[in-house]
Amino acid sequence: MSAADDHISVAGDVADGRAPLDLDLRFHVRRRSGARPNRTVLRAACAAAIAGEGIGGQVVLTLTLVDDDEIHQLNRQHRGVDRPTDVLSFPLVDDANGFALPPGLPRELGDVVVSYPRAVAQAEEYGHSVERELAYLVVHGLLHILGHDHELPEEQALMRAREEAAMAVVGLPREP
Repeated sequence: MSAADDHISVAGDVADGRAPLDLDLRFHVRRRSGARPNRTVLRAACAAAIAGEGIGGQVVLTLTLVDDDEIHQLNRQHRGVDRPTDVLSFPLVDDANGFALPPGLPRELGDVVVSYPRAVAQAEEYGHSVERELAYLVVHGLLHILGHDHELPEEQALMRAREEAAMAVVGLPREP
């Protein structure tokens, strides 16, 4: 895969002055995870979620697929929760503090880490494809990086709507 294959461009809205989105999605797939992800679908889902937030320009996001043991260690180390989870998010830049990038540098969003075995189990539990569950978890983690949360019912409703909008763009809507 060439470096160009890791990029996806989404047209911006000229009327609102937003630059087109140029997403550099960097994949790290741990062999122990057993994952063979559809990188095109994951890249498109991330681009849809980012564009849906009104973000344009050069953007970098790292996606790492791991096994339950590794995500368990990360969850314990970074959140103090001693069990595996499905997805973890590690934001890199806090735009709320007014951090300005030098011209020409991409905006690095952070890292999304997904337990692939947990995605497989949840896909079976929810009765949909592994591809849909994995894309959903990646978008969920990305939306956390972009400032969304689901602690309150209204936050949860907004986040779910954003997740499902991105999933619809890539043809993986929630089945009724």
